[in-house]
Amino acid sequence: MSTPNTKGFQVAVIGGGVCGLACAIALQNAGIAVEIFEAAVCPFQHCSAISLSRPNAIRALEAMGLLNAVLGKLPPGSLSSKGFLFYSGVGNHELVYDVRTGPEAEVGLVDPRHTHFNKRCTSISELPASPGRLVVHFQDGSTHETDVVLGADGIKSVVRDFVVRASGAAVGGANEKHVAFSNTAAYRGLIPAALLKAAGFKTQLTDRPACFIGPDKHVIVVPIKNGELINVAAFSARYDVPIGSQDPPAGTPWVDEISREDLQKEFEGWGSDIATLLRFMPEKTIRWSVHVVYPPLESYARGRVALLGDAAHAMLPHLGAGAGQGIEDAFLLTRLLSHPQASVGNVQAILQVYSDIRRPRSQMVWDASQRAGAVYDGPRGPTAQGSAEDLRDLWKPVWRHDLDAEFEDAIGKLRSNTTF
Repeated sequence: MSTPNTKGFQVAVIGGGVCGLACAIALQNAGIAVEIFEAAVCPFQHCSAISLSRPNAIRALEAMGLLNAVLGKLPPGSLSSKGFLFYSGVGNHELVYDVRTGPEAEVGLVDPRHTHFNKRCTSISELPASPGRLVVHFQDGSTHETDVVLGADGIKSVVRDFVVRASGAAVGGANEKHVAFSNTAAYRGLIPAALLKAAGFKTQLTDRPACFIGPDKHVIVVPIKNGELINVAAFSARYDVPIGSQDPPAGTPWVDEISREDLQKEFEGWGSDIATLLRFMPEKTIRWSVHVVYPPLESYARGRVALLGDAAHAMLPHLGAGAGQGIEDAFLLTRLLSHPQASVGNVQAILQVYSDIRRPRSQMVWDASQRAGAVYDGPRGPTAQGSAEDLRDLWKPVWRHDLDAEFEDAIGKLRSNTTF
């Protein structure tokens, strides 16, 4: 049977990615009526796993009551401590720094009876006859009425279109405002591990991701499928161009291909292992033009509509913190909306306080992720010790965040403005 609606208001979550799922499940478990709408045809085909390798994500899921259920889905002995190994990308690939984190897991706990696939949101509107009620419009011509909309629909968010526009302005369609090219490209490919070994790849690859760092670039390698395949993500960036100042021409695809030869030229002069690695990349390698939310949003909420995850603050991937920030968003939202004093009459004030609390935190992580890329790719000490000093403590403010204090701060604001 469905969980009874104990709050008297309905929530529509737009987007079935990591933070949308976490938010919907936690609200559902709190007795709030939730419907989740996902554009993909296949159930969560793009988000089969939630990484729990970030301590803040683990604590948030635990606080939402999801962690035990997640861990219960894993076979015994499947958890392992991973983190990153940092090597010099040039010279003899000396080990520079070792960052350890926590376990990883997968989650898939959403009630399928309240999940709708192949539902691409095209716009949000307010219902004139019922003040406060919202209508979600979908590409197939259907609509859905609700009291609250939570936009977890990614960097190309349509829900963001509603939030950033002035009340009464036309909404709908792909919103390019607040989305900018980060001047970073990511080149991706899969390589059989046996090929690398036979070709003389010297760096010992374990089950932990490794990052090779060097001038204006870095390369991440992750063994998958019991070490049979090596997942490669090579990053190249320009730091002399401010983000948002030189966006590609309109219509330029975010994902295209580059020849292996051109990719090798990008990393000319790097160490022998990187040269070997790139020699086995696909002849046509996928290139992702990494985009971010920029400039930062002035608010994550408008009326009874709020944003979370990449829809609110898509950032560079260099700290692996994007999903964790989305889960932190979901944690605060679900605790506030499920509070005993939360009601349909004060949802708007609750969402605004959520925005006021989360914006500084997520922007700090956004800035730190950009700074991390500059550290990986920029000038560093001439020795491994010097490089380690550059990398040290990059993760501490991201991973060591007091989620309970954040919630208490939000409650304090809601009491001081007489919402509670």
